[in-house]
Amino acid sequence: MARGDIVLVQLPSSPGNPGHEEIGDRPALVIQDVDKQSPLPTIMIIPFTKVKSAQRFAYTKLVNRSPDNGLDEDSALLIFQLRAIDKSRLKYKIGHLENNILIQVNDDLKRLLGL
Repeated sequence: MARGDIVLVQLPSSPGNPGHEEIGDRPALVIQDVDKQSPLPTIMIIPFTKVKSAQRFAYTKLVNRSPDNGLDEDSALLIFQLRAIDKSRLKYKIGHLENNILIQVNDDLKRLLGL
């Protein structure tokens, strides 16, 4: 997996009410380059949602579907939900985010994390 890949992941539900966390099978943006030799059991991702109203939150980015990114419909990238997941939750790669959007995501991550 490489930074910028869009993959299908399985996000676990938490006991009780999951609140605003995304759960279930969904596309996610890989934020961390990982190869088979990586000693880490986890990978950093940002989940997508098809719920267009999610764009009302800060640190979201609408990504229009394209042959390059492999999304099956326009989706909101939930940058504020950056998280680490176990590599076993990765299912398969569906595409790669366009470079101009990845640059915007990098800028949003810097602001979100105060870097």
